[in-house]
Amino acid sequence: MSEHAEGAAGSGPSHRAVEAGVAIAIGIFAAIVIYGSIKVGTGWGAEGPKAGFFPFYVGIAILISSVVNLGLVLLSKEPDHLFAEWSQLRMVMSVVIPTAIYVGFIPFIGIYIPSMILIGFFMRWLGKYGVPMIAAVAIGVPVAFFIVFERWFLVPLPKGPVEYWLGF
Repeated sequence: MSEHAEGAAGSGPSHRAVEAGVAIAIGIFAAIVIYGSIKVGTGWGAEGPKAGFFPFYVGIAILISSVVNLGLVLLSKEPDHLFAEWSQLRMVMSVVIPTAIYVGFIPFIGIYIPSMILIGFFMRWLGKYGVPMIAAVAIGVPVAFFIVFERWFLVPLPKGPVEYWLGF
């Protein structure tokens, strides 16, 4: 952690609170994995291990690890420091939120159009590039990905209605 973050005058979440939150979130994820594994079967069948056998034990290991981490955080005697200032977290979220929206659109409209929009958005907003450069990169990168993955490696990427309409 940097010197600035420890002695920051601003406010934000504490390091201990963030660690506890992550441990709880991972514990919830592990519980979901365990529950799903139990639903599909964790035993041994005539054909070998059932579908939930390995995920169940991985989920148990993750759950134990998250409980240990949470215990260490709660029992820690070390002084609590600032994890990050709210302004720093806002900068991180200004990238995370558009990226999450991008990922959310991929199943519905494919990967190519959202990629063009995301690249163009970030180039304009964060990079302050001009329209010709934005157009060249925002169109060029997905086209290059299409050529490399779809044509050369024969790996189909998610397509949306525009790609189907164009016959790709």
